Amino acid sequence: MVHVDVKKIKSLKSWGKIIFPASKLKYYPPQFILRDPVQQNVKASFQKGNEVAVIVFSIKNMAIMKRGMDTTVLKDVWKEMKKTFQSVVTKELPSEQIVAVRDYHQDGIALFLSIDHKVDYIPNMDSTIQLILEKLKEEEKHNQLLVRPILSTGYMFIDKQIDILPDAIYLAYQQALAMAQKGFKSEFNEMTIALGKIVANKDIRLLAQPIMDVETNAVKACEMLTRGPLGTSLENPLQLFSVARQTNHLYDLEMIVLEKTLEQIKLTTWKYDIFINFTPPTIGNQHFVKDLKKLMNKYKGISPSRITIEVTERDSIEGLVYFISNLKLLRQIGFRVAVDDTGAGYASLNSISEIMPDIIKIDRSVIQNIDKNSVKESMLKGLLLIAKEVGSVVVAEGIESAEEALVLSRNKVDLAQGYFYARPTSLSNNLQTLA
Repeated sequence: MVHVDVKKIKSLKSWGKIIFPASKLKYYPPQFILRDPVQQNVKASFQKGNEVAVIVFSIKNMAIMKRGMDTTVLKDVWKEMKKTFQSVVTKELPSEQIVAVRDYHQDGIALFLSIDHKVDYIPNMDSTIQLILEKLKEEEKHNQLLVRPILSTGYMFIDKQIDILPDAIYLAYQQALAMAQKGFKSEFNEMTIALGKIVANKDIRLLAQPIMDVETNAVKACEMLTRGPLGTSLENPLQLFSVARQTNHLYDLEMIVLEKTLEQIKLTTWKYDIFINFTPPTIGNQHFVKDLKKLMNKYKGISPSRITIEVTERDSIEGLVYFISNLKLLRQIGFRVAVDDTGAGYASLNSISEIMPDIIKIDRSVIQNIDKNSVKESMLKGLLLIAKEVGSVVVAEGIESAEEALVLSRNKVDLAQGYFYARPTSLSNNLQTLA
């Protein structure tokens, strides 16, 4: 676990100036900067139930740029880069997702994003980062620089468990910067070691959230959700999987989740279906099917037909050579395939047409307040028509009220999950509830 450096925290007041999207500037006159609108916006995002990610864009070749330019020119380059960055971000990302953009005295530019999700997933950070980098590269073509900035990136989620918000923001920034400057920061080394220990000791916990029949309210399945070691910064699944991805432990971690799930099914004699999340890079790994078969042989008696492989739809499947062929092999073995986060992810309709899933899971961003929003209900109807065409069962995620559930019922949605029905708990507790 990474410790907070109190001396660094005290330097918080000396951080660089705030840069905001043009659409938000009117809300933040100069005198308001003293109240730190980053904190206010992060707090507001938390109050909505959202997570906040910090993405740091750091200049890898800053030392070379300093040698090749005098101080005045370098300041102008930095100023132009910030302006371009601000322009790209406001143009390419939804305004409601942008919490703030902040300049940290040439250490890097930090983009704060509000993530509207309460469940267990790895947000599509890589695609967001790649989009911004590509757009910045396009803009750079117009600049006549002898030495162009080379950006490296890293990201981290702000830990809600830290009581003092400025400390939580600063720590997340430091960790994201460490990820961007891999190998140069002790924080990165600490997180790499922590992930290595988690993988080596298989030190994760699993919770299960029931998936219900909308009409009968009967349990039909459970989705397995992952938590890191209790009481650590990696207990939060967003932190755990973000660090795993950036330290090249993601495949190993997801295979441990599969093994622990099979182990729990055996121990609890769970008889219902199980949904397990996998990212496209893991499914597209050339060893995935072979490793999965090994685990199934280790836990004999569990039929593949009871396991649904959820493809986390916030990742692109482009360029994954083995992805489609692995899915075909999984289906031949007897596994079912679901597309997760439909309606919120990367190229939803294209993914559905490529994968032809057995199950389509509709993201909570479509479901949230659907009883008050006719456009959202129209979106739901459209997705139901697509599911019917594909021959997929539909699961609605993130149901939090009876009113939302009523909309699902009148639209004849098959299955649903969310806090309205049940919060995540252990498989054994789910069995006791059913008994």
